Amino acid sequence: MVLPLCSESILHLTSTMSIISDAIQAKCLAFSDRIIKLNDYLLEQAANKKPAYKIVKGKRIYDKSVPVYLQSMSNLCNQLLRSGTSIGANNAEATGAISKADFKSKSYIALKEARESLYWLELLHRNNYLDDRQFQSIYNDCEELVKVLTHRCKKLDNVGGSEK
Repeated sequence: MVLPLCSESILHLTSTMSIISDAIQAKCLAFSDRIIKLNDYLLEQAANKKPAYKIVKGKRIYDKSVPVYLQSMSNLCNQLLRSGTSIGANNAEATGAISKADFKSKSYIALKEARESLYWLELLHRNNYLDDRQFQSIYNDCEELVKVLTHRCKKLDNVGGSEK
C-alpha cells in the first residue's frame, strides 16, 4: 500500500532533488572550465612548436602553410571542446525539461557526451599531447561525471523517470 505524500514531504523531496541537480550542474560547469583551459593550453603548445623550414641555397625557407600537427591538434581539441562543454549544456537542458521524457532524453545525451569526452582525452594521452599527470587529473573528473550521470539514467530507467 502506497501512502500519499504530504505537501511538506513533497517540498523536502523537491528541495533535495534541486540540491542534487545544482551539485551535478556545478560539476559540469567546473569540468567545462577545465576543458576550455586545456583546449587553450594545447593549442598554445602546438602553435609554439618551431615552424617547419628547409634550407635552400644556404637560407632558411619557412613553410607558410598550417603545419599538419597543428591541424590535427586543432581538430582533436575542437572535438573535446564540443563534447566536454556539451555535458553541462545538456544537463542544464535536462534540469529545465518540459516533461519527464525530455528530462530523460537530455540526461542520456549528457551521459553520451561525457563518455565521448573520455574517448578524446584518452586519444590525446595516447598520442602524447597530455602527460600522465594532466591526463589522470582531468580523466578522473570526467569519469566522476560519467558515474553520476549513469546513476541518474539508471534511476530514470528503474523508476520510470520520476527524478524530475
